[in-house]
Amino acid sequence: MKLFAISFLLLLTGYNGHTQSLKKYAIGTSGCSAYFFCDPGTIDVAKSQDSSDVYTCECENDDMHYGTICVKLKDRITDLDNSEQVLIAYLDYLKKTVNITKSAGYGKGHHLKNNEKTRGVIDYWEDKDKASWKVTGWTDGKYIVCLYGYSLKTLNETKANVFMNSLVLPSL
Repeated sequence: MKLFAISFLLLLTGYNGHTQSLKKYAIGTSGCSAYFFCDPGTIDVAKSQDSSDVYTCECENDDMHYGTICVKLKDRITDLDNSEQVLIAYLDYLKKTVNITKSAGYGKGHHLKNNEKTRGVIDYWEDKDKASWKVTGWTDGKYIVCLYGYSLKTLNETKANVFMNSLVLPSL
């Protein structure tokens, strides 16, 4: 944990001279936020079929794309195991929409910032254009949030991890 904290602080001060430093951005009016290496610009907002609010954004820095899909659930899912299953179903849906051709398989059992009131999954994907993806999904029963990074070049695992672990949920 200390190593992560030190790494995170180093990244906060600037990854290198020509790269935009890490900066916290609100994910629209969802109440969620995350630290990005680039300005995600305008957050798109839409309604899902069940009338949940869906906030999306993406930006690019140093050949790496960073994005979030934040779903503020209309109806809270009180059982976290069920919420995790809904999260996985959503990630399966996303695989189809972004033309994923390969996946490593979901790594389960993660907790956002060691908070037992959350569930998280991690996966690695490859799309039809051979871009490498790292995806994390988080839920607390009130939100389902997917953070992803992808690149046609080598995926920068360190920067992807910092971004994906920076999610802040308002309910925690």
